Amino acid sequence: MKTIACKFGGSSVADASQILKVKAIVDSDPARQYIVVSAPGKRSDDDQKITDLLLLAWETAQNKMDTGSILEVINKRYQEISKDLKLDYDLGPELKEIEKQLSTESSDYAASRGEYLNGKLIAELLGATFIDPAQVITIDQDGSLNEELTYPAVAKALNNNGRCVIPGFYGSDPTGKVKTFSRGGSDISGAIIARAVEADVYENWTDVSGLLMADPRIVPNPEPISEVSYTELRELSYMGAHVLHDEAIFPVKGLNIPVHIKNTNSPDDAGTSIVGKVKHRATPIVGLAGKKGFDAVFMQKILMNKEVGFIRRLLEIFESNGLSIEHLPSGIDTVSVIVRQKAFDAKRKKVLSEIEQTLKVDDLATYEGIALIAVVGAGMAYHPGIAATVFRSLSDEGINIRLIDQGASELNIILGVEEPDFNKAINAIYRAFIKT
Repeated sequence: MKTIACKFGGSSVADASQILKVKAIVDSDPARQYIVVSAPGKRSDDDQKITDLLLLAWETAQNKMDTGSILEVINKRYQEISKDLKLDYDLGPELKEIEKQLSTESSDYAASRGEYLNGKLIAELLGATFIDPAQVITIDQDGSLNEELTYPAVAKALNNNGRCVIPGFYGSDPTGKVKTFSRGGSDISGAIIARAVEADVYENWTDVSGLLMADPRIVPNPEPISEVSYTELRELSYMGAHVLHDEAIFPVKGLNIPVHIKNTNSPDDAGTSIVGKVKHRATPIVGLAGKKGFDAVFMQKILMNKEVGFIRRLLEIFESNGLSIEHLPSGIDTVSVIVRQKAFDAKRKKVLSEIEQTLKVDDLATYEGIALIAVVGAGMAYHPGIAATVFRSLSDEGINIRLIDQGASELNIILGVEEPDFNKAINAIYRAFIKT
């Protein structure tokens, strides 16, 4: 029989009415056997996420202050959900235990309890088996998944156990202490479950009907993306398309398990399929994404290309200062290092001084306020003139390109523009490929 692993995000389980939509979706297909749930998200713009309240309670406990009022808000929220679902299920004892542990356990423990409690409630509603991921998912100290321990343990716990509900976002470290993934990590949890049980499909249910070709806050009514490859999604997610956590594709990619992005509020919408390889697409690009907040460190040195080890020593300077490099466009005698402005600000003077002393460059400058735009599409490698179309669209709008970087795979073109030109540039490129 076909097997589906599902993940429902915070907006999908924010209150009882949303959770009943989840129940209807799950009940509509018996193949939906493995249900990963987030903590309740915001019900409105001025609402608070349960996870944020739990972290606030943890900080309060660390400061030896009374957490009662915060935990009461959390308790009231779950009581309201339980009552509206007509469940006779008291989470009071669980909350009492959490209250006891807040002063001695880590912030990861506190952050994970929203998923844990919601998983308990939803398992009760669905008549499903509750599986605590702390017992089966092992996350190493560096935050990476311990695949060797995790996949066999998850498969053993879930197989032949009927429908199961598994809280997302957390597992445990090798010592047994609760450890979380980064925010949005329930997407990763769902992918881990899908991989462990070798599901036919991993459904990721959220509050939008899949991916769009551009951010609708920037481009009016952008076209939907019906199908995207794992690698294309990785590029789009990294550059700001946050419908799916950018690390969630790794567990499913190895077994070529397709991911379907679906809308809990409109379950009949087609959504977006994420697959190993896209068979056909009308346009050579799949979409655009971008981020602000970068600096470019530019340097020039005559005969740089003849100086063995120059790039290695340059990278070591950034590494020793704990700075991650985003991109490294270069010429024969020039190289630019693209870094996140927020991280670079604190190390700026030190890094520039070390570059001057160690590398003896002829020219060194920094350019602040750079926005990066990724034009993504596996089809670009087979369509001549893509770069020309991109550059012409920006030239026609009088937008200056500060940097260009294209990978050897020709999967994307990365452009750097000044931040005030960011929205204008996205719209110009979009119009060049999608006739509106």
